[in-house]
Amino acid sequence: MYPVSYKPGYKSYSYRSCHHAMRIGRSSMCYQRQNFYASSSYAGKRSRFLVKRRIMFPSLPCNPVSAPSDINMNGYNRKAPQKRRYDMPKYAVSPKKKTCKERIPQPKNTVAMLNELRHGLIYKLESQTGPVHAPLFTISVEVDGQKYLGQGRSKKVARIEAAATALRSFIQFKDGAVLSPLKPSGNLDFTSDEHLENDVSKSAITVDGQKKVPDKGPVMLLYELFNDVNFECINIDGAQNNCRFKMTVTINEKKFDGTGPSKKLAKNAAAKAALASLCNISYSPMVVPQKNVPLPIDDKSSSMELPQIHADTIGRLVLEKFMEVIKGQEAYSRRKVLAGIVMTENMNFCEAKVISVSTGTKCVSGEHMSVNGAVLNDSHAEIVSRRCLLKFLYAQLDLQCNQATAYQSIFVRNTDGQYPYKLKSGVHFHLYINTAPCGDARIFSPHENDTGVDKHPNRKARGQLRTKIESGEGTIPVKSSDGIQTWDGVLQGQRLLTMSCSDKIARWNIVGIQGSLLSSIIEPVYLHSIVLGSLLHPEHMYRAVCGRIEKSIQGLPPPYHLNKPRLALVTSAEPRNQAKAPNFGINWTIGDTELEVVNSLTGRTIGGQVSRITKQAFFVKYGFLMTNLPGILVRKVTTDYGQTKANVKDYQTAKLELFSAFKREDLGSWLKKPIEQDEFGLAE
Repeated sequence: MYPVSYKPGYKSYSYRSCHHAMRIGRSSMCYQRQNFYASSSYAGKRSRFLVKRRIMFPSLPCNPVSAPSDINMNGYNRKAPQKRRYDMPKYAVSPKKKTCKERIPQPKNTVAMLNELRHGLIYKLESQTGPVHAPLFTISVEVDGQKYLGQGRSKKVARIEAAATALRSFIQFKDGAVLSPLKPSGNLDFTSDEHLENDVSKSAITVDGQKKVPDKGPVMLLYELFNDVNFECINIDGAQNNCRFKMTVTINEKKFDGTGPSKKLAKNAAAKAALASLCNISYSPMVVPQKNVPLPIDDKSSSMELPQIHADTIGRLVLEKFMEVIKGQEAYSRRKVLAGIVMTENMNFCEAKVISVSTGTKCVSGEHMSVNGAVLNDSHAEIVSRRCLLKFLYAQLDLQCNQATAYQSIFVRNTDGQYPYKLKSGVHFHLYINTAPCGDARIFSPHENDTGVDKHPNRKARGQLRTKIESGEGTIPVKSSDGIQTWDGVLQGQRLLTMSCSDKIARWNIVGIQGSLLSSIIEPVYLHSIVLGSLLHPEHMYRAVCGRIEKSIQGLPPPYHLNKPRLALVTSAEPRNQAKAPNFGINWTIGDTELEVVNSLTGRTIGGQVSRITKQAFFVKYGFLMTNLPGILVRKVTTDYGQTKANVKDYQTAKLELFSAFKREDLGSWLKKPIEQDEFGLAE
């Protein structure tokens, strides 16, 4: 009765119902397979398989089985025509690879060719010549007992040349055969010999043969020139919002330091120092001379720039000496302006000596003026450093008083001039200031791109004489009617005005830095260079220190002349200090056992004592020299301080000519202190 066995407890199924269920399941499976074969993933896999099959087995006919997309819902297959896109020709032909052009056989490197013919060859570096940024290597190789040499701008090129020379000695190549490319086919950088001109890279030369700042950054250029370059941050000073980073770069076991307000700027400074020392590549703003900046009067073939390596040495020596002398008195290390003077002999900076170090930014208050020359009127750092230099010059002349110590002095007897003594040949003095001197040298915007020709050379503010403000910072232009200051007027409340540092440096470049008293004993002494730690604008700086009077100065008695010091900026520029300037300054001169701290507002030491660099102290030293120095005609000083200075005729003539030159250029009148300040004499 039932087509299948029946057991109690189980449901019974008819044959028809079972067959129907199998048909439904088979139809569902076919439908799923149909959807898969019709999907894009299957088509892509299928296509890739057929292409691979054609490549691997080109002789086999391509007769793929069609996808079972024609399976009907009943589960039965129906033959369908083969899809023509998969049909191959009757006689299959292997496809050719598509190539745009025939491959050109590359010639073997000469080193590889030689190694195939002779095994176990050893290449030796014979020598390395030329500058650091463009070396010339010589490499040798010994073949069959014969040594062959090759030269090149890299060791690789020199090795290739040596191998080529060896190959040419025992192999005769066909005409036109190529041994190897001895030079790179691409564009060469400036370190190659094609970019050399008298061993000076063109990156440091611009039009008219003048140096220019390289187009590339210092860090990038350093990495291109040297392989072993390692930067390291070794120190971080200052508060969190005013950090000072110190980076050191090591190249060929030589270390160069750089500092800056960020690691990037410190890294750039270290790279600049390394390039200046190793390659004589400078990023100084003085590299490209301005059109209004002529050459120094003593050397028309040189530029106004002091070599960067020398500028960095001067700045480093002054900073190191300041940190040395301030130990134990760190409370007085706070400063805004730092200055110092360095002495060299025959420009040997390896044995350079720091003569003086000083800080300060204020002038004496009018109520503290002295009629005995017992106060410092101007406590600006660069002015104090120059007064420390005067103390050093007096000490060197003291050595001439004793025959046993005369040889130690930087002065020698002058047998062919009107001055008894003069500096030894080759002795130079270099002034360092961590910023541009106040006055005309600092009247510009550091962030405006006006490094070219001044668009407003006749502007009223250009070159004007300026005065410092009593007990404050900054300068104001001199008025032509304020040429005289009176003692009673200042005591009554009139501001005591002092000429700006830019104007005083311009004065030193005419009359010298030795002062009027020493001008009766020695020839004028001039600064060889001025190095700044920041805010160096070549055109403004040159105009301030000598350029504004070079066309109008005349009638100077020889050996007085217009001195044009070389200018430079250190690579690690000092940041702008926004802190309030302290009311004190320090000074130190070579030979001093300790530094001296002076209250800038009173002009005396913090203990109320007379400073060692006042007019009074120098007048006493001058009186001693006139009495004991050999070669002096007039032995006794009978006049007061002011009259003694007035008796030095040539110095006074040069000074008056300087004042007249400022007036002729309509730059204002030089402002003098009350004459009562100089009316004091030597103690009996």
